[in-house]
Amino acid sequence: MKDILIIDKPQGMTSHDVVDAVRRKFNIRKVGHCGTLDPMATGVLVILMNQATRLSARLCCDEKEYICRMTLGCATDTHDGTGNVTRALGTKGMTAQLVRDTIMSFKGRQKQIPPMISAKYHKGERLYKLARKGVVVDRQPVDIDIKDIDIISVGQDNAEFRVTCSKGTYIRTLCHDIGKRLGCGAYMDSLRRIRSGQFHIKDAFTLEAIQ
Repeated sequence: MKDILIIDKPQGMTSHDVVDAVRRKFNIRKVGHCGTLDPMATGVLVILMNQATRLSARLCCDEKEYICRMTLGCATDTHDGTGNVTRALGTKGMTAQLVRDTIMSFKGRQKQIPPMISAKYHKGERLYKLARKGVVVDRQPVDIDIKDIDIISVGQDNAEFRVTCSKGTYIRTLCHDIGKRLGCGAYMDSLRRIRSGQFHIKDAFTLEAIQ
């Protein structure tokens, strides 16, 4: 446990950027992380150092907990706010109760198709690298488990919720799929991981504090 460091990853940095910062700060060669966070996401990033790097495979399988805010009425090709708009239908006639019911309908075990902007491999190449070349390939659906959903708020064109899920769940794709089921489109506007297995955001240090 002494070689495990919990970082509150800031927005705009990759998970690898954080690993590099820790490696430089403590002059440690063996540093890794559990559970990649997108650059736009913030929150719990479990950093493993020295002998603790051997725990990576086990800790990466732990469930995750997030707070997500999504925009309704519009879809993007990346399933988040960084992508290009592919549909803009608006939310006219959409009720808060319909949004709530639709979000809750995703609770439980299901299949999810990983997004093209992801670190998964296709014939030896990362999907996001293929996406940058304009290449779209068929992706096999994977088993995920949305263990719990707690809706925080529903607005005219947005919703915020807390979700607990299994390893390998893409929250931005969850938002995209919710939008498809609603028929109006949706994308992830912000994401904060507040727990990864036993490690909670209250145990995390900012990079500024580490420095």
